[in-house]
Amino acid sequence: MVMSITGALVQSYNICKRQAWLMAHQIIPDQEHPFIEIGRLIDEESYGRDKKKVNFENIVLDLIRSNDEDLLVGEVKKSSRAEESARMQLAFYLYKLKQSGINARGILLFPEERKRVMLELTPELENRVEEVIKEIEKLILKEMPPPFKKIRYCKNCGYKEFCWS
Repeated sequence: MVMSITGALVQSYNICKRQAWLMAHQIIPDQEHPFIEIGRLIDEESYGRDKKKVNFENIVLDLIRSNDEDLLVGEVKKSSRAEESARMQLAFYLYKLKQSGINARGILLFPEERKRVMLELTPELENRVEEVIKEIEKLILKEMPPPFKKIRYCKNCGYKEFCWS
């Protein structure tokens, strides 16, 4: 099985390796889960003036803002609770754009909290993205998912049926 790595997979990997494995193997989370529905609604209703849902290769950018010399790529999240994983997801997008010759800056947007976090793809962050990509590639090749490990995100996870049953 060969699956291209996506930003959602990078985000999941940084939260829960088991969730990332399930996602990589096309196991779909509970689409009726309230937190998935809330995330969809926030995504649809926030930042209406910006260009939204831009597909580029195997990534989907939530929004793009540009002026003559600056491109800003935004990622919209429900809350900053998993800010570090969202940061890695956005860094992955900036990395993929850079590989295609497009230099951009990033912004994490948490509309419910009215919070914004700017992100630049530094050499250190670029190295970390490359490490995460290699780690995900190894994870995907495993025949079975990593064992269940309870973390603080479990109670709100759309995949919890695959762990708790």
